[in-house]
Amino acid sequence: QVALMESGGGSVQAGGSLRLSCAATGATYSVSCMGWFRQGLTSEREVIAGIDMRGSTTYADSVKGRFTISRDKAKNILYLQMDNLKPEDTAMYYCAADPFVDRSCLRSLSERIEYRGQGTQVTVSS
Repeated sequence: QVALMESGGGSVQAGGSLRLSCAATGATYSVSCMGWFRQGLTSEREVIAGIDMRGSTTYADSVKGRFTISRDKAKNILYLQMDNLKPEDTAMYYCAADPFVDRSCLRSLSERIEYRGQGTQVTVSS
């Protein structure tokens, strides 16, 4: 089992930045993909960024060029740096992990998520 705990959400004005963190504990050796997904009040779940254990990253078009996913392998912490935030980025953001990878972690996590955190709210005002 893997436990994930997010932190770093909050409220920011459009154009601002936030950095989310996700601390992973437990059987982290079993994980092949980690990433972030978000869900707004009236929108479906959207996987926005993924990173595999080699450090290869993939992004959804909606955040490409604005968000950066990274991880500290030694500390088992996953990050999401979010720059140039827009009101449409407002959502609950969740950390995700899965033992499998299929071509890319963005694709894999869009199909299945074995572990997820409790989420952290991001609100962007115009």
